[in-house]
Amino acid sequence: MSRTGALDLASGVGGKITKDEVKSAVDEYEKYHGYYGGKEEARKSNYTDMVNKYYDLATSFYEYGWGESFHFAHRWKGESLRESIKRHEHFLALQLGLKPGMKVLDVGCGIGGPLREIAKFSLTSVTGLNNNEYQITRGKELNRIAGVSETCDFVKADFMKMPFSDNTFDAVYAIEATCHAPDPVGCYKEIYRVLKPGQCFAVYEWCITDHYDPNNATHKRIKDEIELGNGLPDIRSTQQCLQAAKDAGFEVIWDKDLAEDSPVPWYLPLDPSRFSLSSFRLTTVGRTITRTMVKALEYVGLAPQGSERVSNFLEKAAEGLVEGGKKEIFTPMYFFLVRKPISE
Repeated sequence: MSRTGALDLASGVGGKITKDEVKSAVDEYEKYHGYYGGKEEARKSNYTDMVNKYYDLATSFYEYGWGESFHFAHRWKGESLRESIKRHEHFLALQLGLKPGMKVLDVGCGIGGPLREIAKFSLTSVTGLNNNEYQITRGKELNRIAGVSETCDFVKADFMKMPFSDNTFDAVYAIEATCHAPDPVGCYKEIYRVLKPGQCFAVYEWCITDHYDPNNATHKRIKDEIELGNGLPDIRSTQQCLQAAKDAGFEVIWDKDLAEDSPVPWYLPLDPSRFSLSSFRLTTVGRTITRTMVKALEYVGLAPQGSERVSNFLEKAAEGLVEGGKKEIFTPMYFFLVRKPISE
């Protein structure tokens, strides 16, 4: 099960970064971002360092608040957040037509919540690709606890340079992960390469929508806040992502921004106007309590110096996500299903 206690959160801040280096890692991470004057070119050229620092610093906060699956979901009325997250994962499995015995790749798998759920739902073998050592360590432990170590594994590697042979996998998916790629075409080309001909790739992408105006200062601030709080080099448009998939060689089966017709807004768990006991830690009150707790733990030395600042930039991200969702300039669930042609 996921770590749930305050001391688990405090001990996990920094991941594989030594505790006395967390504060300097926060300094370096923040300087990458536009919110602090950083440049997109620097984020893209140093994406491996930036993303690794982000997940070392933020993973324990994610696990504390979200559980094992770090993503949003299309949600029906009357459906709990946890139920919607599972259904969001099952939807991918169904769209890919997963069947027992298939070999599947999860690109940017986090600590493996979705891959464990999808493996159990579809009776497939799922490999999680992740370039963060701390998340892989947590994922392997959670696989052992869930009893899926025989069918689910992890590979530490950069999804821009995958260590797999051509035509290895029967299906590939990514959940809010390839948004970290500095070049979407290059990332999708690697996915194309390792996917068997005639098979499919399904993805949920973080994107700006057609409502985003790059000349609008408020829109730009929201985008900067989301990039800062989520380790992103840039947020691409839905059109850019779909065109990148085409440029990589894929045939488009269908695409849709699933946020557009979600009966319950995807950002509701983070909305200040909303309160829920079932996902209390994600609410404004819950996040305030977490920040206060982290500040106290840092003060007494149980959390490393810099922990409060991590909590603060994650809170800034939550504010940006809610505002971006309400203004409909951002979506975390632009979905597309594409196929690698049988003959190239």
